[in-house]
Amino acid sequence: MGIERIMRLAPVVPVIVISDPAEARPMAEALVKGGITALEVTLRTPAAIEAIQEMKKVPGAVVGAGTVVSEEQLRKVADAGVEFIVTPGLTERLGKAIVESGIPFLPGTATAGDIMRGYELGLRHFKFFPAETSGGLKALKALAAPFHEARFCPTGGVSAATAPDWLAFDPVLCVGGSWVVGKTAEETERLAREAAALPR
Repeated sequence: MGIERIMRLAPVVPVIVISDPAEARPMAEALVKGGITALEVTLRTPAAIEAIQEMKKVPGAVVGAGTVVSEEQLRKVADAGVEFIVTPGLTERLGKAIVESGIPFLPGTATAGDIMRGYELGLRHFKFFPAETSGGLKALKALAAPFHEARFCPTGGVSAATAPDWLAFDPVLCVGGSWVVGKTAEETERLAREAAALPR
């Protein structure tokens, strides 16, 4: 499955920070039941790799790794069988290694230079990060204009309230956000259902 298809699975890709691997599978089940199937597990905790492996057991879940910042992490998540990789930024060395791995890749970008670096690697799909503090929707509209082929997933400061505005902009295929993950499985399923119903 290519990165565009993954981005089109649902309007929101949940950005998941998980400390206890035991919570991973019930969380993924609740998200998938609510209609959110592309799940980004960030490598911000020691539990992340185990959480990815647990979530992959859930039918319908497409599990990716976020906050990948090194080739060592790339090797670990590849071994864990991730189905896509998200990075907070884009360097030529790591970007090339991920492209060569064949794993669908969504690199973080915030400037025209970032996007041009991605273009040189053959990439056309990008995370716009951190979305709100990088100038918000106004900035993305200005950035997207010279890169008519580029498609985006704004992440960072996007909320349930602002997601519809981002999704109304044609080059935006989905948004990333942590608000979809609730404190209980029931709450997570409800939030996922609401997120899956957002128009785009």
